[in-house]
Amino acid sequence: MKKGDHLFLVDGSGFIFRAFHALPPLTRKSDGLPVGAVSGFCNMLWKLLTNARDTSVGVTPTHFAVIFDYSSKTFRKELYPDYKANRSAPPEELVPQFGLIRQATRAFNLPCIETDGFEADDIIATYARAAEAIGADVTIISSDKDLMQLVTPNVHMYDSMKDKQIGIPDVIEKWGVPPEKMIDLQAMVGDSVDNVPGIPGIGPKTAAQLLEEFGDLDTLLARASEIKQVKRRENIVANADLARLSRQLVALRTDVPLELGLDALVLEKQDGPKLVAFLKAMEFGSLTRRVADACDCDAGAIDPATVTVEWGAEARGPDLDPGAGDAQAVDPAPSGPVADARPSASEKAEGARAADLASARHEAFMGKPIDRAGYVTIRDVATLKSWVAAARETGLVAFDTETTSLDPMQADLVGVSLAVQDNAASPAAGPIRAAYLPLGHKAGGDDLFSDGVKLVEGQVPMAEALALLKDLLEDPSVLKVAQNLKYDYLVMKRHGITMVGFDDTMLISYVLEAGVGAHGMDTLSERWLGHTPIAYKDVAGSGKSAVTFDRVDIDKATAYAAEDADVTLRLWLVLKPRLAAEGLTRVYERLERPLVPVLAHMEERGITIDRQILSRLSGELAQKAASFEDEIYALAGERFNIGSPKQLGDILFGKMGLPGGSKTKTGQWSTSAQVLEDLAAQGIELPRKIVDWRQLTKLKSTYTDALPSYVHPETKRVHTSYSLASTSTGRLSSSEPNLQNIPVRNAEGRKIRTAFIATPGHKLLSADYSQIELRVLAHVADIPQLRQAFADGIDIHAMTASEMFGVPVEGMPSEVRRRAKAINFGIIYGISAFGLANQLGIERSEAGDYIKKYFERFPGIRDYMENTKAFAREHGYVETIFGRRAHYPEIKSSNPSVRAFNERAAINAPIQGSAADIIRRAMVQVEPALARMGLSERVRMLLQVHDELIFEVEDEAIEAAMPVIVSTMEHAAMPALSMRVPLKVDARAAHNWDEAH
Repeated sequence: MKKGDHLFLVDGSGFIFRAFHALPPLTRKSDGLPVGAVSGFCNMLWKLLTNARDTSVGVTPTHFAVIFDYSSKTFRKELYPDYKANRSAPPEELVPQFGLIRQATRAFNLPCIETDGFEADDIIATYARAAEAIGADVTIISSDKDLMQLVTPNVHMYDSMKDKQIGIPDVIEKWGVPPEKMIDLQAMVGDSVDNVPGIPGIGPKTAAQLLEEFGDLDTLLARASEIKQVKRRENIVANADLARLSRQLVALRTDVPLELGLDALVLEKQDGPKLVAFLKAMEFGSLTRRVADACDCDAGAIDPATVTVEWGAEARGPDLDPGAGDAQAVDPAPSGPVADARPSASEKAEGARAADLASARHEAFMGKPIDRAGYVTIRDVATLKSWVAAARETGLVAFDTETTSLDPMQADLVGVSLAVQDNAASPAAGPIRAAYLPLGHKAGGDDLFSDGVKLVEGQVPMAEALALLKDLLEDPSVLKVAQNLKYDYLVMKRHGITMVGFDDTMLISYVLEAGVGAHGMDTLSERWLGHTPIAYKDVAGSGKSAVTFDRVDIDKATAYAAEDADVTLRLWLVLKPRLAAEGLTRVYERLERPLVPVLAHMEERGITIDRQILSRLSGELAQKAASFEDEIYALAGERFNIGSPKQLGDILFGKMGLPGGSKTKTGQWSTSAQVLEDLAAQGIELPRKIVDWRQLTKLKSTYTDALPSYVHPETKRVHTSYSLASTSTGRLSSSEPNLQNIPVRNAEGRKIRTAFIATPGHKLLSADYSQIELRVLAHVADIPQLRQAFADGIDIHAMTASEMFGVPVEGMPSEVRRRAKAINFGIIYGISAFGLANQLGIERSEAGDYIKKYFERFPGIRDYMENTKAFAREHGYVETIFGRRAHYPEIKSSNPSVRAFNERAAINAPIQGSAADIIRRAMVQVEPALARMGLSERVRMLLQVHDELIFEVEDEAIEAAMPVIVSTMEHAAMPALSMRVPLKVDARAAHNWDEAH
């Protein structure tokens, strides 16, 4: 190694745990061996080796090594036997992957380094200082704070997850001290994860202040008598020896005896066949193909048996360092209910044919390279006409828009892409052709645009192109296929085109595999085609160098955009037959596809807000929050940053010693909402004040301060965006802004709703399903008492209380009814005795007795729960009463908490999912019903929030519209399903949303 070289040092142990926690579980199909961490590790390594110049590091390494921990028995254990004593054993499914990852490193032809008696960080430190001494640059691939003491002008760190380089200024910004003082800071603060004692009660900010005042730890300890704060002074003096010990534990060694010198770390060329053989043995299809292409290998000709893969060897799992909590485990997604859908003989035959077709197409596409060189740029009207004619001839076209913004209400149309399939009748799919039609690409220039730019030459004039596209996109005889169609629908609608006759590959995937994984195009392409599409940042740049798509070179834009259409068409060819094969066509056609234009129209309409009301509310919330802060400081006995979980945890559990404290993976006290609620339920005043303060400040920042910024500059209304495929149960979610989470049960939330107003001459009409989930429960669990009560219009909570506690409904105390209500709704969500006790402020034993009595009185509910769990374990999914599936791949997890979460979600999903399906059907049916009554121009559906629909209605039309809306919603389940329990809708009209609710 020489001056000017650049050494990459990968914290291999940190990579392992990041890869494991960042990705969903993955097993090798041939034998079920867990390989998710191996897959993530290999992909991260490959990206570093091939793409480092395009990251924030900005260079290609000349030297490279991957460093691992050898075991937990290091010199630090000899200094302090309790070092890392708090570490739990790694997850059992990760243990067999440790050895595989070492083998993967060698397959990449990279040095795999570990040294007995030392940690990976010590080896990294030794190599870094040695390389720096001869004038080389070093990049440490890690975000671990323990390595930040090594940062210098020539040694940087790189967080690959965030694509962020960490230098001296970043260390100072995060910790308040330069890298050379990190050892002293860590010695004072300690580390609960590694069980480094530190000085109790000294946090990072205090430590940084003391180091700024005294210079270093030795000086601080020598002059501790000068510290003004009595408790702090006494604490430091009493724990001086602990601080010195801690400094020995956190200081990295730079004298580790190394088997390989720096020259041995030179980055060698990849041994393509060896690496491909290993990846094939692991069954990593997508990465195998990428590596084979890059190394110019014939992957099909390489036998994976040429490498020996033994997961049992070198698997020193329990001794590996799990890191300091850089990555959080991904929560498993929830799921849905049980329906007896028995297909007819003809449907079974059709399903079998569809399965064969899907399989043939999958085989035809999987892993086959896509030829981007064959994509066409449409630069004249004649060529565009030929592509429109081809789409008409085949009756099928994939369509995608390219724009300047993710907001379809403000995006400028830059171009569109098309893909058609030749010989469309071929079962295995004929050749696919794709093209890009640039319309608004700009170049530097003078006067065509107000921002001082002009159009690039060689583009079809926008008006002529839109006229031709309008005929195609509004032709119901041609099926248009898109990915996340709602976006393209809205963009084209703003240009006077209303698309009809379409399919959405994102929604098809969602119907097939809700709860299994993501449904974005890139993910689906990897999963079903074995193809990695061009990344947006590869054509438009990232960070400060990013440009909007109208500034992208047209040749680059063609490769990117045409590929999107190409991939979308291939996905449709593979996925659409699977709907029939799995009996899910009705779900897609009744619940998903029809909702696309409905939601697009709602988003386009938006809703008016009153800025003055929000401004006044912001002021009120600020005053209330300030009042809470004063009370909190008084209760705590000192001022602190209430928004800091670290400082709050130190106050509650460190200073005050409140019960129930637990620490997170980062070593901090947990101050989650549940923790605070549990403390507040015990009558402790400070946690209750903090919960109230958090609610106020969140409402202020999320709504009263932020909502005005969402007002569209032209429409002067707020246009939220609805997501159809983001929850496993079928519930819609909204974003930019999220209007689903405005609380309705507290005064502040209701005040925020008063800011959503009708325009002059109109009212807002709210139509809300009454207790829909309890009604669905009574239907699916077939509970006679509940069914009868709903049929008779009896107060369901009072009836439940009467059944359980033997109290007459007439004159029932409100407290008794409240308890029954909490149980009714809690049962749906799998509430525990602990949760119910907290909610009602009673003893856990009493809450447990309530739940037990509930199941004794309504045994059908317990039967439903057990049957649903059994169904989910057998099939891996549950179904709503309309047949929507929610998958639970972790329902059989060996981890009890994961398994229990999936069981609770599986029980709830048929209830919540069926309610979501009903409101979806209502949204699809209500506008045609209004049109039949001649009201479509006078009534506009604006919002959907949980079980509520909000309309803007002309004053004179309210009397006619309300019964149509209520009747349509109450009968939305018909005729597909005969509900054994009647649905009920409450509706009101008023000037603002709160008064209408």
